[in-house]
Amino acid sequence: MEFAEVVRRRRMVRNYDPDRPVPPEVVDRLLDHAVRAPSAGFAQGWGFLVLEEPADRDRFWAAASPGGGGRERWLAGMRKAPLIVVPHANRSAYLDRYAEPDKGWADRSEDRWPVPYWHVDTGFAALLMLLTAVDEGLGACFFGIPPQRIGAYREAFGVPAEYHPIGAITVGYRAPDHRSPSLRRGRRPVDEVVRRGRWN
Repeated sequence: MEFAEVVRRRRMVRNYDPDRPVPPEVVDRLLDHAVRAPSAGFAQGWGFLVLEEPADRDRFWAAASPGGGGRERWLAGMRKAPLIVVPHANRSAYLDRYAEPDKGWADRSEDRWPVPYWHVDTGFAALLMLLTAVDEGLGACFFGIPPQRIGAYREAFGVPAEYHPIGAITVGYRAPDHRSPSLRRGRRPVDEVVRRGRWN
């Protein structure tokens, strides 16, 4: 598939065919592409938890899902995904990397960082997985783990303290789905969001 077509076809998919697992070689490609993402100082401070077994996926939903809140329809479709990948950011990997002699910072202070690049870079990796899913004829959805559920998620999967989940990605073959009501807002046109030369 042409890259422009992959970008145009990318959508957040919230309902999957539970009877069609993601082939192992496709899972490998998703992860191989994720680790090709850019990272500050080539720190590569990410970690990916791959959940393919039904028991592991059930444990994820039990730990990471908020109770109630009118999300039952959303969860019903998302729970059918045969694959969940949880990308994690490791801040320490970046602070350590930039304290090395070639970077010239003698300490691990966060004050020099304009934004937390550990989150940015892990987000880049997540986007590469979303685009790879489209290229492979699959659907995927990136979503957040509620802050109040992070502790339960960590405990359920033994996630080390230095790794912070930036969200999770469901992947699978698409099933009929309802359109998100947010789409009624429409896509903002390029000339509304782009400034050239100066802002005003």
